[in-house]
This record gives sequence, structure tokens and C-alpha cells, in this order.
Amino acid sequence: MTAPSASRYAAKPWLALLTEVQRAPVDPADSLVHALRASVAGAADRTCLAYFDGRLSYREVDALSDSVAGHLAARGLRRGDRVAVVLQNSPHFVLAVLGAWKAGAVVVPVNPMYKSGEVAHVLKDAEAAALICTDRAWEAYLRETAAGSPVRIALTACELDFQTRNDARVLNFARLPQAADADDLTAVARAGHRPPEGRDPDPADIALISYTSGTSGTPKGATNTHRNIMYNAERQATGLQLPEAPVYFALAPLFHITGVVCQFGACLTGAGTLVLAYRFEAGVVLDAFAAHRPHYTVGPSTAFMALAAHPAASKDHFASFTTISSGGAPVPPALVEKFRASFGPYLRNGYGLTECTAPCAAVPPHLEAPVDPASGTLAVGLPGPDTVVRILDEQGEEVPFGQQGEIVVRGPQVVPGYWRRPDATAETFPDGELRTGDIGFMDEHGWLYVVDRKKDMINASGFKVWPREVEDVLYTHPAVREAAVVGVPDGYRGETVKAYISLRPGADADPGELAAYCRERLAAYKYPRQVEILTDLPKTASGKILRRELRSHAHGNQ
Repeated sequence: MTAPSASRYAAKPWLALLTEVQRAPVDPADSLVHALRASVAGAADRTCLAYFDGRLSYREVDALSDSVAGHLAARGLRRGDRVAVVLQNSPHFVLAVLGAWKAGAVVVPVNPMYKSGEVAHVLKDAEAAALICTDRAWEAYLRETAAGSPVRIALTACELDFQTRNDARVLNFARLPQAADADDLTAVARAGHRPPEGRDPDPADIALISYTSGTSGTPKGATNTHRNIMYNAERQATGLQLPEAPVYFALAPLFHITGVVCQFGACLTGAGTLVLAYRFEAGVVLDAFAAHRPHYTVGPSTAFMALAAHPAASKDHFASFTTISSGGAPVPPALVEKFRASFGPYLRNGYGLTECTAPCAAVPPHLEAPVDPASGTLAVGLPGPDTVVRILDEQGEEVPFGQQGEIVVRGPQVVPGYWRRPDATAETFPDGELRTGDIGFMDEHGWLYVVDRKKDMINASGFKVWPREVEDVLYTHPAVREAAVVGVPDGYRGETVKAYISLRPGADADPGELAAYCRERLAAYKYPRQVEILTDLPKTASGKILRRELRSHAHGNQ
């Protein structure tokens, strides 16, 4: 393998495109606990969290999370213990995470959409000592799930707390009586407990065990350290060129690494205001944009499609934004242009993984991403100044600029490995360098392009078909809202291309028309022989379209 020090990529051609501020070294705080305290020292009465009509200042968030830490320690939580947090975007999530870190614990964020068996795997694998969840989830299934796990401390939350608006579009549930076998998180936070002494996080400590989506088998826990989080949070805060006291809208779920780093982390680092709206509902989000006038948000392209499709959406809803980023999956060029034409902002691509603590490349605020003329692929961004992104062939050798291969990443945001999975760590992080499993290329200026996931490649009659290329063409059709392309078994070709489509509101198109549209624009082996129109495409909680579910659907219909 070519050593990074002798590599063509080590020259970092992207540095020439970054500003002096973006290239400058950063000196992040030791952890978000330390960043919170620094913000309290400088802006104690500034709003830290805005939740519908509720507000919590930096002083209040610090005191409330102190009390959570004191309670957890009094209940026997030790330094290094794991605390599973199963919550949506509400103040409870922030208080639970900060409280756990102040108690010296490791946070295990869990997707609230997980079913009992999925949560059980995480609790067992992480050996979670504590569980913090909603009162409804505790009563419905998590009490039983926790009973068969290492969990010995339970706190529940009702997201009606810390606000009074009770917007029925998302907060459409009733408060439950407090369970006898769990403590109330809000009551604990307001009890005035003192945090334990001597448990502040060290930069090298594990901050999060972030379980991957499990597309390649059982989910594995990436060990994001406080140093990993703080490096990327500081780069976000300094590189986005936001105004003083910036307002962030939490579009990405906070249980996802993008939400933790690019919203929660960057906001606390820059003493900004984080606007929370429980979960994504397009009308609620647009109302929050109008009420809070945020400067920055980041979310998947599917969220921006849903916002654009909402009948109330207008340019005014987006007028306050300085920067809008899209992550989770590459943004189709057609969506970027449609969104700009309709609402004004330019959607800035970003690229990262849980294993590199969210972004390792992004489109800087002063630039627009180029489109590769040969493939029509939109660049996902430029690496940061301390990051080296290389492209390797099947033998692990570097390929020239412009040639496709596997994207690998080295830098301060790359995690040390997977939780108690030495074999998987050795395979994915040889010599500390992350093998992403994504196929892409880099041009001579340092712009990174992601073609697709290695495992999603379709082999049609021996020809490689990357789903992204077909999807990008489909997104240029005026009737298409969402598109996902998968390979399905074919007796003649081995595999053939199938497209799943959802249509824009009020639009009309039939499968034959969409297939013909692609046939006019793609090589014969690439266009979808099969097109199926669905009301909505299946997605993860972070908004990424689930190709694996569509593959299963397609195979089940064979």
C-alpha cells in the first residue's frame, strides 16, 4: 500500500480553495461539557435551547444537566459506564447527554424508531448501565426490553415538558403517570443535585458509542471520542462563517452523529441557540423557520424535498439562512437547482460517516460544488485542512485524480475503532485509516465525488451500473420527488435495473414514461427496465432512503 506520506493526496490540493480562516489551526475545548461552561462564562443568559414556545438559557442548561449528573452518580453510575438515550429532538436529549458526560459516562444514542429486538442488541452489546427514554416507550416495550439487559438505572421523559404550545402535529400524546420503577428526568433535572467531582471528560475518553445502521450485518458501535467530536464541532463553528450568537435549527436527529456534531456540538461551541422541534414534520419545521429565523441547518436531501413540496413553503421561510447543508446521501444536482430557483438558498453538499464523526468533506460557504462533466455527479465537498482523503483501487493502491476507487479517510475526526470488535476494527481501520466502503473519485483541485456504496453496485450483463447515476437522471424529471434504484435478479442479464419513484404533489407520470425518459439519457444497459411508483420511499430516521428494503421488496415480488 502507498504510504500516506508519499501519496499524491498528501499534497492536499484542496487547501488552495479554502480560506485563511478555514485553513487555520483550531484549538477546541476538551469536551462539550467544557464548551458549555465556557459559553456560560461568556453568555450565561443567552438562549441555549428553544423548544416551541419554551426557552432555556445557558445558565439553566448547565444547572439542569448538573443535577442529572448528580442523580446518576447517586444512583451508582460509575465513570466509564454506558448510558443509552432513546429520545427525539427535545431539551431532554440535551440534558440527558450532558448529564451523562458530567457523570463521566459514555452515551449510547439510540434511534427511537428501533424495535425491541434492535434496542435489546444495543443495550446488551454496549452493556448499558442506564437507560433514558420517553415514558410512552418505557410503558410500551422498553421496560420489558431493559429487564433482560444490564440496565440498572432508568429515567423517563415526557416531551410536553419545557414548552406549553403542545403542537398536535407532533406532540400528539398525553402525559402518563410516573412509573414506579423509573425516575422522571425533568424532576431530576430540577432537583438541584450537585454533579460528582473529578469526572470531567478527557479528550481521549469515549463520548459516544454510535451504532451503525447495520447494512452489512449486525450493527457495530463506533467509538466517537470527545476529541473526535470537538474537532469537527470546532471546524463547523469556525468554518461556516455564521454571525455572532448564531441560531441553529436541529433538522437532523440529535441521536444521529450529524445532529450531535453539526448542530448540538457546533452550537454549544459557538454559544449559539439550538432550535428543537421534536421530530421532522414539514409544516412544523417551516413554522419554526419563520418564528426563530435560523442561520444554519443540516439535513438529508429527502427532508428538503419534503419542505419544498409543502404547499405553505415560501422564500421567506428560508430568508434568514446563511448556510444550509445536506448530508446523509449525496444531493442530486437537479434538486440543488430546483431548490435554489424556488426558495433562494444553495444546498451545500457534505460527506461523512459515523466512523469519521460526521463530516470529512464539505462545500465551503464561499464556493459552489462543481459538477463532473463526464458523469454529471455533483461534488460532495473539499476535505478539511487536517484531513487526508485518498482513493484506492482493489489492491489498496492509490489511483490518479479523476479515477474511481474506494474512498479512505485519515484525520482527527476518525474514530479509534468499533466497540469491542477488534477484528472489524482491524479490517475497517488499517493503520488508523478509515476504509469507507464508498466508491468515488477526486479531481486535481481536491473536490471529492461520491459515486455510490460499493455494495450497491449493479452488475447488468457484466456492466457496472451505479444507482446514483440513474437516480440523478430521474431527479431531472419534473414529476419525480424521490428516486431510488436497485438491482433485481434477471435470468438473462444476471441483474437488471429497477427504479422506485415517488411523485411530486399534483404531478402525474407512469412507469413507461419514466423508463423512456431514462432510456433517452443513459446507455442501454443503465436505464431501468422496471419502474414502480410508491407513495413514499422507505427511509431511516435520519432521512436516508433505504435501498436494502427496496431490494427486499423487489426480491419478494419476483
